[in-house]
Amino acid sequence: MPVISVVIPVYNGEKTIKKTINSVLKQTFTDFEIIVINANSQDQTLKIINEIKDYRIKIFTYPKANAAKNRNHGINHASGEFITFLDADDLWTIDKLEKQYKALKENPKAAVSYSWTDAIDEYDNYIRPCSHQNWTGDVYSKLLLDDFVGSGSNAMVRAQAFKEIGNFNDSLTNAQDTDMWVRLAAKYHFIAVPKVQILYRITDNSMSSNVLGLEKSNLLVAERAFKEAPQSLQHLKSYRIANIYKLLCYKALSMPPEKHNIKATAWFLWQAIKNDLSLLQKPVIYKGWLKLAVVTFLPPSWATFILNKFPRLSNTTTFLGYIILDVN
Repeated sequence: MPVISVVIPVYNGEKTIKKTINSVLKQTFTDFEIIVINANSQDQTLKIINEIKDYRIKIFTYPKANAAKNRNHGINHASGEFITFLDADDLWTIDKLEKQYKALKENPKAAVSYSWTDAIDEYDNYIRPCSHQNWTGDVYSKLLLDDFVGSGSNAMVRAQAFKEIGNFNDSLTNAQDTDMWVRLAAKYHFIAVPKVQILYRITDNSMSSNVLGLEKSNLLVAERAFKEAPQSLQHLKSYRIANIYKLLCYKALSMPPEKHNIKATAWFLWQAIKNDLSLLQKPVIYKGWLKLAVVTFLPPSWATFILNKFPRLSNTTTFLGYIILDVN
């Protein structure tokens, strides 16, 4: 039996699936199986996977479903002592499995290991750091504040943990990862691998660009999480809601002008201020409103020209810097 099961859900992933699988096959740790959950892809995905000749690859086809349900199919097929997940457009560095496996073996009290994440674009170019946190041990309060794991392509989990807390919540269309990490942290310790090993791909058409879906699911996950949290941690809820809207502001404002959801962006900006009044003292909130005005009142081509002409003015990445990660 393999030590590690790598679960890769995919639907119409012909553009990236070969690179993604190859990033697993190139790992320095080699005792693994790759469980591909093909969600009834209609493009060349299955053909491309079948052309990769490696006995460790196992393909299972199911009807199209959300990410949580597909990951659960993968868990059900997994035979490894440890399970990790990789989205069909993300990549790993070559030592991801080795470092996370070693971290868990050296820390038997931990059930989850995670690494640092950077974002890349559709051409594999670096965009920005995503999550470079180093929380270790009891991280429950940290995850109630913010999903520092960064993506579903990151964590390695002891298979036994899924048997004890259950699989992903397949009623969620977004934020299934956040929900899972919080549930795991409520019972188990985490261990960090302080090294960038996950390359998280961001495109205009990715799930992460569905800002309204992200709002709904993240608020639902937060509500459920704090319903289960002890009274001593309830004060973190307001910070969590503020963090959600800061992230949503960043995501909504990062969309190209022709794809902006103007009403949603205005709502996110208002909610960010409402939940954290200190933003009124920060330049980024005014840059956010100005950027929204540009894409609202100018044709997309003009808006693009203006935003490219004044990149510092239009850069609202600072929203991420105001996400509160720790409350004393």
